[in-house]
Amino acid sequence: MPRNLTRTPVGIVGAGPAGLMLSHLLARAGIDSVVVDNRTRAEIEGTSRAGILEADSVRLLTDTGVCDRVLRDGGRHDGIELRFGGSGHRIDFQGLVGESVWLYPQTDVFTDLADARERDGADVRFGITGTRVVDLTTDHPGILFEDADGRPGEVRCEILVGADGAHGVCRTAVPEASRTHYFRAYPFAWFGILVEAPPSAAELVYTHSERGFALISRRTDTVQRMYFQCDPDEDPADWSDDRIWTELQARVAGADGFSLKEGPVTDRSVLRFRSLVCDPLRYGNMLLAGDAAHTVPPTGAKGLNLALADVRVLAEAVESALRTGDRAALDTYGPRALRRVWRAQHFSYWMTSMLHRLPDATDFDTRRQLGELAAVTGSAAGSAYLAEAYTGCGALPSL
Repeated sequence: MPRNLTRTPVGIVGAGPAGLMLSHLLARAGIDSVVVDNRTRAEIEGTSRAGILEADSVRLLTDTGVCDRVLRDGGRHDGIELRFGGSGHRIDFQGLVGESVWLYPQTDVFTDLADARERDGADVRFGITGTRVVDLTTDHPGILFEDADGRPGEVRCEILVGADGAHGVCRTAVPEASRTHYFRAYPFAWFGILVEAPPSAAELVYTHSERGFALISRRTDTVQRMYFQCDPDEDPADWSDDRIWTELQARVAGADGFSLKEGPVTDRSVLRFRSLVCDPLRYGNMLLAGDAAHTVPPTGAKGLNLALADVRVLAEAVESALRTGDRAALDTYGPRALRRVWRAQHFSYWMTSMLHRLPDATDFDTRRQLGELAAVTGSAAGSAYLAEAYTGCGALPSL
């Protein structure tokens, strides 16, 4: 059966937040695109993903006309709490750097973008299979696939963007000799739960304890998200509700009497920790963005924000290349994006190593971490660095 051929200036593999935001930004510049994804829209919306949005990410959603639901339904947080030694220490984002973050699940970001692309008549194809990218070093790279009805499809474009995540086909389509992977695996993971309970705290609580790290987050007034450090091979099925609550309560306990509001656990999973950066981000006429280009530990809340920052820079480079006909403009994307990526890698690694207990940690290691936490929370300069990095303050020029 012959393939159904579509020609477009930009082909995008991956209809997550990175791919859809890129398509949206290009459309604002009058540039058409086709977006494909092997997941259905329902599958993406049914995947529970947390999300902390930097102020620049919120502005990107609102000021470019995606929608302003994040301002209505998202939770603005003006700080976080670092909890160690049995007591809490607030980092005041507004007081230190004049910025905030928004608690807004990645699933909601996806829904807003998918709705906006549908509203604007974009060509977004969910539920395809057998995706391959071909002819990447030619003037017309291609995406081959079978559509949702099993018919062969083909997209030929001038510029192809791989935004298909850490396990997609685009990054591995680059020959090993043409890319360098900077990689680190961590010896621990997060045990994540969703729980039906009221909030335990007004803001996120990052906890260092002798038993390991814990993060107390929130989702809504009745559903909360919490995590605690665990072994990467931990089986969620081995943990009853009672065992989970006993462990979490022990990690946050202290002389100040802080405790968690408990309820039924409705979801439990283990999230492994990895850091990866692919360099360069261009191969021929294909460019990588979002998790296809890099991953970070979730401690610093950078993954989604990096993806949105990537495509903001990428949209400028693609527009310049297509308007001028000079593909050298695409070379500006990688170095600009990677400067921010490495800053985020540093911050995520720093937060991770400061708050988590290593499997072979000595008493010296634990005391050193406590000294570092005391130095950060006891110093205006140290607290300001954390606030600036966490909120993304100053990382990009304003829109």
